[in-house]
Amino acid sequence: MTDSIIILTEEPLGDIDAENITRLYENDDDVELLVLVPADTKRNLLVDVVDQLTMLDLPGALRELREKAPDQAAVRAEAAHTLEISLTTLRNAGTKVTGAVAEGNAVASLVAKVNETQARQAVVVTRPHALADTFRRDWASQAQHKLGLPVLHLYAGSGFIGDS
Repeated sequence: MTDSIIILTEEPLGDIDAENITRLYENDDDVELLVLVPADTKRNLLVDVVDQLTMLDLPGALRELREKAPDQAAVRAEAAHTLEISLTTLRNAGTKVTGAVAEGNAVASLVAKVNETQARQAVVVTRPHALADTFRRDWASQAQHKLGLPVLHLYAGSGFIGDS
């Protein structure tokens, strides 16, 4: 029987991310990965600016203030591009992987897919978000609360594990 691991990511997965994910199971396990990339265009300007400031990225914070809300079509295209990069990276790491662009709420999409597939694990890959991570409003914490199961929170491009 094939087990599933559902991965929700906001960032294109790189080689380090693929290595971290493939460590979650043994080589002889029959595991299929499913990558979800949200196409949700909702953003909280204050949270985005604070995130940039906590990373000491003043130009990024100013850019957040100047940018207008992104176009839906552009956001979906970016999500599809992120998905393709992630699928290619994971396939190059020797995994069985499929994926989809998730419409609507990212956490709700993850929870629905975990329940639908009876996945053995859920993984959330994000960049650090100071406010959401501190106050446990990050995707991993929200999903863990809704699923009642541990959800692994990895920071993109690093070996760091979020505290969810």
